[in-house]
Amino acid sequence: MRARPAALIFILLTALIDIIGIGLIIPVLPGLVKELAGSEVAGARTIGLLTAAYAVMQFIFAPILGVLSDRFGRRPVLLFALSGMALDYLLLAFAPNLAWLFVGRILAGITGASLTVANAYIADVSPPEDRAKNFGLLGATFGVGFILGPALGGLLGEYGLRVPFMVAAALTGLNVLYGLFVLPESLPVSARGKAMRRADLNPLLPLKALGEYPILRSLALTFVLLGLAGQVIFSTWVLYTERVLTWTPGQNGVALAFFGLLTAAVQGGLIGPFIARFGDRRTIMTGLVASILEFLVLSVARSGALLYASLVVGALGGLANPAIQGLISRQVSESEQGRVQGAITSLNSLVAVVGPVLATAVYAYGLTHGFPGAAFLMGALLSVAGTLLILGVLRGMPDTGRPTQG
Repeated sequence: MRARPAALIFILLTALIDIIGIGLIIPVLPGLVKELAGSEVAGARTIGLLTAAYAVMQFIFAPILGVLSDRFGRRPVLLFALSGMALDYLLLAFAPNLAWLFVGRILAGITGASLTVANAYIADVSPPEDRAKNFGLLGATFGVGFILGPALGGLLGEYGLRVPFMVAAALTGLNVLYGLFVLPESLPVSARGKAMRRADLNPLLPLKALGEYPILRSLALTFVLLGLAGQVIFSTWVLYTERVLTWTPGQNGVALAFFGLLTAAVQGGLIGPFIARFGDRRTIMTGLVASILEFLVLSVARSGALLYASLVVGALGGLANPAIQGLISRQVSESEQGRVQGAITSLNSLVAVVGPVLATAVYAYGLTHGFPGAAFLMGALLSVAGTLLILGVLRGMPDTGRPTQG
């Protein structure tokens, strides 16, 4: 498969369609929640609980799906995950109350391993020296999806809050058909893991991988802190812009599409040359410092210009994750990629249980005390703590990049 670059194109197309579907609902989901919850403060807290419910299910099931993909191949697990997302969008589109929203998010969490399997797929089809670059291409695909998805979702949201959910369901259904008839399997039978045991279905078991590989063990706490910071933006962005800037779904869609364009440019065109010139460590640190600055600007942004400035700075934060993922993937064999990616997803899911509840609670508190940017300030402090921790980790690791002089 590594001799077939078409395999990489296939999985990137699958991820693109998946991300467009996710992006479609971002500008309108908070509005739908607030409508069903009855007030802005209640809606903010409910969004945190909805995201936490999704994360709990993903924590339990995503590592299991990662192990299953190591045993049975990436393609069938990916098809299962996409089918679950299509059903989730349908439930959200027709939900008459908050209870049905929770049912949909729980289902999405159970089957929400598509990006985990995509990461393992990319590791399958990429030689070790190209993995950071190809993870960057997946990040660029994420950016392109966020150009198209939120912009289209914001436009459709002007015709009704539930319309984007229907379109997302249809698009994801098409993605299932694409995977069924076009997407090849990336993991040959000879490279698959041993026969499944009952213990392999224990959702806590994959977390042992964090202790078996030194780099994962060292980075675990850093992942927690940076993950908590990232949840602030996912959970409060639309709430903040609608409250402070009185933005409509269409305006949010345009802003998120702009951020997607910048992310695609950074991760698709900049990550490879940046690592080649400056090395992994400087690339990671550049991304983390940019993320800190993004949070600080967001915490005081009271105009569209400042908000867009924060997006420009924040796009450079996308340099860090592909470089970190490349380092991690080089520590394990082919047959362990799904397990390790599942363990990382599991850790991120644990963070996503706490992060949205914490972020929306701090946002609601700041809202009632005249400082709606409080959650973003918390994100900056968490990012600073994570950056200080990772400094010590990186000093003890070889830098695989080859910085040039001049």
